[in-house]
Amino acid sequence: MSFHAEDDVIAPVSSVAPAAALTPAPDPDRAVASRTRTFDNPRLRKDFAAQDAFLYLEDFLAPEVTAQLIHSARALLDEVNRNYLPGHKQGGSVSRHTIDRLAPFIAELYRSKELIGWLEQLSGDKLQVSPADDPHAYALYYYTRPGDHIGWHYDTSYYDGRRYTLLLGVIDESTCRLEYELHTRNPDVPDQPGSVQIPPGGLVFFDGDKLRHRITPAGANEMRVSLTFEYVTDPNMRPWRRFISNMKDAIAYFGFRQVFRQMTSRAKDSA
Repeated sequence: MSFHAEDDVIAPVSSVAPAAALTPAPDPDRAVASRTRTFDNPRLRKDFAAQDAFLYLEDFLAPEVTAQLIHSARALLDEVNRNYLPGHKQGGSVSRHTIDRLAPFIAELYRSKELIGWLEQLSGDKLQVSPADDPHAYALYYYTRPGDHIGWHYDTSYYDGRRYTLLLGVIDESTCRLEYELHTRNPDVPDQPGSVQIPPGGLVFFDGDKLRHRITPAGANEMRVSLTFEYVTDPNMRPWRRFISNMKDAIAYFGFRQVFRQMTSRAKDSA
């Protein structure tokens, strides 16, 4: 597979300071609870099931959380790893490993008990955070150059169980749209196309193996940043699947040094 990776550089931990939090920094659990308690959650659960494990909410995050995510996304612009896969993908990414060092608020939001509990209500599954060596557990995706996009795909789970994707809008100064098709895995229901432009603070939640989707190309002088959280029902992964997953992450998203250096570092720590 041919590929081109730009700016595949990881700054030393000592040379880059974490992005300063906005003052006062929001408490993730409190902020999520303040929003989810106002929702008609039984109806949302029915909508999620009727759409074959898919839900879109235009306004989900509390304003102070959205502001913190926007601040973090802009602070991490110099950390973006850009990749180009001809005919499929062009854009930039920041993995959970960089986020852990430089934007810890995102990691706190990912682990919010209130957030995970609410997602469990929607999905009907017991959800777990992804393992510590998974760079996709939470990541920022940047569309900042003309033509940045990702083609049709599923968020395939290489885990033994299901993997759910939570997509949060962070910055949207673009014409990019999330286009999707529902029911593609269900032969008894016709495919149902859809298209949304996710505003800052908006949410899309879906079973990664069921939703076929893409992001349409960015235009000139546009910027779109989204944040994804990945939750699993079983954190185990067979070795050959781990190899495939790591290679995909290294080539298409975060760069070889980000993916494999983190693996080596964690192996040494556990030795």
